[in-house]
Amino acid sequence: MCTHTPPCPTATSPAREAARVVAAHPEQGWSLLCNAVLLFEDTGELLPDNQAVAPHRLAA
Repeated sequence: MCTHTPPCPTATSPAREAARVVAAHPEQGWSLLCNAVLLFEDTGELLPDNQAVAPHRLAA
């Protein structure tokens, strides 16, 4: 999915959240990243293989 240089981290990379946003829907609370990861405003994620990553926001 990533066609720019340098390429974004893959969806399996620990740095996957550093990928570029290709579609943002803040009114719905999610963004689609260049590596096909859905990133939710609570820091939860849905990976391209349908694996869910629990929110990992630091406690205030």
